[in-house]
Amino acid sequence: MKYLRSWKIRILLFFAVVGPGFITANVDNDANGIWTYSSAGAQFGYLLLWTMLPTVVALIVIQEMAARMGAVTGKGLSDLIREEYGIRITFVLMVGLILTNFGNVVGEFVGIAGSLELFGVSKYVSVPIGAAIAWLIVVKGQYKSVEKVFIVASFFYITYLLAGFLAKPDWTHALTSTVAPPKRSMLAAPGYLYLVVGLVGTTIAPWMQFYLQASIVEKGVTRRSYSTSRLDVIVGCIFAVVVAWFIVVACAATLYMHGHHDVRDAADAAQALRPLAGQYAYILFALGLLNASLFAASILPLSTAYTVCEGLGFESGVDRKFGEAPFFYWLYTLLIAAGAGVILIPNLPLVKISILSQVVNGMVLPFVLVFMLLLINKKELMDEHVNTRTFNVIAWATTVIMIGLTVALVWGTLRGGSG
Repeated sequence: MKYLRSWKIRILLFFAVVGPGFITANVDNDANGIWTYSSAGAQFGYLLLWTMLPTVVALIVIQEMAARMGAVTGKGLSDLIREEYGIRITFVLMVGLILTNFGNVVGEFVGIAGSLELFGVSKYVSVPIGAAIAWLIVVKGQYKSVEKVFIVASFFYITYLLAGFLAKPDWTHALTSTVAPPKRSMLAAPGYLYLVVGLVGTTIAPWMQFYLQASIVEKGVTRRSYSTSRLDVIVGCIFAVVVAWFIVVACAATLYMHGHHDVRDAADAAQALRPLAGQYAYILFALGLLNASLFAASILPLSTAYTVCEGLGFESGVDRKFGEAPFFYWLYTLLIAAGAGVILIPNLPLVKISILSQVVNGMVLPFVLVFMLLLINKKELMDEHVNTRTFNVIAWATTVIMIGLTVALVWGTLRGGSG
């Protein structure tokens, strides 16, 4: 009885603190992420699953660092960067993040339009309605109510696990490919390295660190209560990567095995699953895409608004009224309106923008990690909560590896272009 009671207490305690970590990790399985994971499975089968294990370790470490900094300092990441390194560096970093995030926001509305077009709804109807819903969820809600909506939406990603099982993959091959390193020759295959960078970029996006730290601060998590919030971060990261793994596996077992290697977008992947894995997998994939897109269409502009307002010293936060934080809400509104508006322009390469934004995420990530590592190892900021040696090794290794992959990708692209 005591054992059961202690587990009940742990479960209740987890749901009392769950929020920022779980939301931040899972919102990255958005339309852009689904497209990237689907393309990985469709183009290369199970051969990119090896990226999942090192990525989940890096994701847990990096997200934990961001949450710990927020709990200990009571300040957001861009706020700390501005205070420690000045407004110029902060401004340049924010401009880069805004440009990167805008590409991500456009991708979310691509997902909304694509998922509902599968059910015969025109993008000229679905996109404006989706933008209005995303705007109202945040602008008209309090933090606790907004957080509850996002937590409930996160659990809809279970649909992808169901779709993966319905696809009946080769489990032995999938599990072996998850733990086996890639052959060196694969890194030279066209598009392989591009997707490796994109997979890391879509799973550990730069905006996530800014949003998570700001959310930890706004929720009022302190160094005393942080030990319970760490569980929220770890569980969210693991769940997010498990979902990503199942998306790759589902597409490898169906699209790749049946010769459908050219996936134009996530909606195309959902439609391709219909005759191969059954009607239920098709419906689950389509509804999951809609949920992921609408979910991220609210979070990504919100993250950007937090980042810019912190960096420039403006009031921010969904607990404040419009009149109390006008710059915050107007920037949020502008990002949603502009992102939705782009979708309504004909003949734009929207899919290319979506996947490129994830690769750019991977390229920008090292810059954010360098600032995070410099800040979190400052004893005057973090006291005894500075990074351990293990965390520093993992985070710095991730930074160096991503720089190396970026250089290799750019070099290979330039050589290919000149050739």
